[in-house]
Amino acid sequence: MKKLLFTLTVALSFFNYSIAQIDRNEIKSAMLQALEWQEAHPIIALAPTDWTNGAYYTGVARAHQTTRDMMYMAALKNQAYWNNWNTYKRFHHADDVAISYSYLYIDMNDNRKNFVDLAPTKKFLDAHLYEEDNWKAGTDKTKYGRTILWWWCDALFMAPPVLNLYAKHTNQPKYLDEMHKFYMETYNQLYDKEEQLFARDMRFVWQGTDKDTKEPNGEKVFWSRGNGWVIAGLALILDDMPEDYEHRPFYENLYKEMADKILDIQPKDGLWRTSLLSPESYNHGELSGSGFHTFALAWGINNGLLGKKHKSAVVKAWNAMAACQHEDGRVGWVQNIGAFPEPASSDSWQNFGTGAFLLAGSEVLKLKE
Repeated sequence: MKKLLFTLTVALSFFNYSIAQIDRNEIKSAMLQALEWQEAHPIIALAPTDWTNGAYYTGVARAHQTTRDMMYMAALKNQAYWNNWNTYKRFHHADDVAISYSYLYIDMNDNRKNFVDLAPTKKFLDAHLYEEDNWKAGTDKTKYGRTILWWWCDALFMAPPVLNLYAKHTNQPKYLDEMHKFYMETYNQLYDKEEQLFARDMRFVWQGTDKDTKEPNGEKVFWSRGNGWVIAGLALILDDMPEDYEHRPFYENLYKEMADKILDIQPKDGLWRTSLLSPESYNHGELSGSGFHTFALAWGINNGLLGKKHKSAVVKAWNAMAACQHEDGRVGWVQNIGAFPEPASSDSWQNFGTGAFLLAGSEVLKLKE
């Protein structure tokens, strides 16, 4: 226990600084080191096409979009080829199409004809949207609230950006309209308008009874990575959504509301805690949620939805994230796979944490002086 407390104390002191400017060469180097380490140390939850790799390779795609470094494109093409362009197998489950963001990106940025096969992605999306399942039917009566297609907030990162990008790439707006329909179901079920944050699922939505799940300090439970999934997903959606799309104002307003909240509750050392409203529960920063928040906030600055006054908060967050990277490139302080706030450590890592790191770097690089 003493060793753990010592480690956390050292880490907190290491994070507790802020630099007003950024070194773009250092950021590029850190991102490439993270990519190279992760490619050499693959890890999956279910399969190479699962959501963990989906989130990771979304970060790789955005890193390539910003830097145009062929190392990223090589990694994207290699995994897609060995996956045979497949999704994972649960067509009703949003997690299992996240990998298709990388396939779509390759098809939109590679000049080789007939290299990318989007047929598995189309098959998944059509089944996901139009075939019946227990969740859509509302027959699952468990405590999770599985009465809608996207019943957990993480889903808003997994499927909507893919649907949005697919609609754009194939010029089929019907996929965007379907995305909006299911997105609104999740918003209406899980978004807390008072706190401007999403509950992870119905277990954490307050009903005004003594059975409501609370943090030790009495606050509602809002998971950092869960809300990171949502706000990062919003940035991805808005980046590809048509400017004249009739529902775009909804997504912009939701993004701004969440961004204001995330900025307001940023800890002084720059890294968000796993429990957003009870930071003392695990009094150390966590990288995956922080990476998604940083990506989204930097994207907002770069695209005019947030003011430049927020740049210092983003730079502080990036510098704290950079301090989480080991000398060999591994990105630490990542909470493991879960569904609510839990601790992390210097040595805890996951591919989606690396993806969050790359996402953040891809937008921090674009910040103007």
